Amino acid sequence: MPELAGRTNCHLWFPNIFEFKGGIQVYSAFLLDALESLYPNWHYQVFLKHDTRSPSDLTRSRHTQFHCTGALPLPLRTFGFAAQICGAGLRQRPSLAIATHLNFTVAAYWLKQLTGMRYWAIAHGVEAWDIHKPALQKALHHADRILAVSSYTRDRLLKEQNLDPAKVSLLPNTFDADRFKIQPKPQYLLERYGLTPEQPVILTVARLDCRERYKGYDQILQALPEIRCQIPGVRYLIAGKGSDRDRIEQLIAKLDLKDCVTLAGFIPDVELGDHYNLCDVFAMPSKGEGFGIVYLESLACGKPTLGGDRDGAIDALCHGELGALVDPDDTNAIARTLIQILQGTYSHPIIYQPEVLRQRVIDTFGFEQFKQTMNNLIKFNLSSQ
Repeated sequence: MPELAGRTNCHLWFPNIFEFKGGIQVYSAFLLDALESLYPNWHYQVFLKHDTRSPSDLTRSRHTQFHCTGALPLPLRTFGFAAQICGAGLRQRPSLAIATHLNFTVAAYWLKQLTGMRYWAIAHGVEAWDIHKPALQKALHHADRILAVSSYTRDRLLKEQNLDPAKVSLLPNTFDADRFKIQPKPQYLLERYGLTPEQPVILTVARLDCRERYKGYDQILQALPEIRCQIPGVRYLIAGKGSDRDRIEQLIAKLDLKDCVTLAGFIPDVELGDHYNLCDVFAMPSKGEGFGIVYLESLACGKPTLGGDRDGAIDALCHGELGALVDPDDTNAIARTLIQILQGTYSHPIIYQPEVLRQRVIDTFGFEQFKQTMNNLIKFNLSSQ
C-alpha cells in the first residue's frame, strides 16, 4: 500500500452489517469504523452481500460508499455479489481488498492474478476450519495477510492449511464499552420474567441454530438438576432464536425444568446490556467458538463469566484470568463451577470484582486497542512492501 500518504482506494467485502448482527457482522462494522478513524482520507468502497440497502440516515465519511446485493434472489446473490466485487476491482484497481468472510477470497485471488491487487482475509471460526475446496485453499495461500480473531482460530488454520505462520496475524474481536456497563438488575426484566432481585440467574446469549449446538446450552440444561439441588431458586435464561428451539423445549420438558428455564427468544440490541445485568453469571461452555464477543460484553457488565476450555473462549477469557474455563463435555464440572460461582466460593482473584473485570476487558479488547492493533498491522505491512 505505497499510496498511504496519498489516495488509497480500499475495497471492503462484508457479508452484511446493517440487517443482521452476528459475530462476523459486528466485527466487520468495527473494522470499518477503525479504518475510517485511522485513515480518514482513504476512499472506501464497502460491498455488502446480504444487506438490501444502507440506512438512509447513516452519517459516515464522505469517502465511504456502500454497495448492496441483498435485494437479489438468494440463488442469484452469490453470483451477483461476485460480479460486483470483481467488476469494481477491475475498474478501480484498489490498493487493498479486505474480506471478512474467507469464501470471498476466491474472487480476491482471481483479481490479484489480473491486477496485482493485494488482499487480506479475516478468519473467525467454523468457516475457517476443515476447508477442503482447492480454490479456497489456493486463495488463502496467496493472501497477503490473514487476520485471525483468536489464537485458537489461528493455530487451527495453520495446522489444517499449512499456511506460512508469518502471514497469519491476530486481530481479536472488540466491543462497544459504552453499550455494556455495570447496572443494577433492571426492574422491567425482573417483572417480565417473574424474578426477584435476589434470585440467582444464569444467562446464555446465543443463536439457537441446530448447526451451533456446540454453544453448550445443552450441557447447562443437563447440569441444572444438580445445580437446583444446591440452589433451589436458580433460573436459567437462554436469549436467542433459531431452528433448534423446538428440540430445546423438548429437552427442557424431558428434564422437568419448565419451572426454572426461560427461553427469552430474540433480544433487541437495546435490551442486550440489560439482560447481562440481569444475570449473576454468564455461561456459554462452547467447544466450537472462534472467539465469542458475548464474553466481552458480559465482562464489561462486570459479570462472572464461564466458557469452554477448547476454543476461542480461551482467548476471550485470557486463559482463565477473566473468568472460568471448564471442559465443555463435563456436565459435572459445569454444574460444580456454576454452583461455586453462584454461592460465592469460586476461587478466582477478580471474578467478584465487577469494576476490575470491566476495566480489564476494556484494556485488553476495547475498541482503542483494536484500532491500535489494526494500525500496527497496516504499518508493518507497508514497511515490508
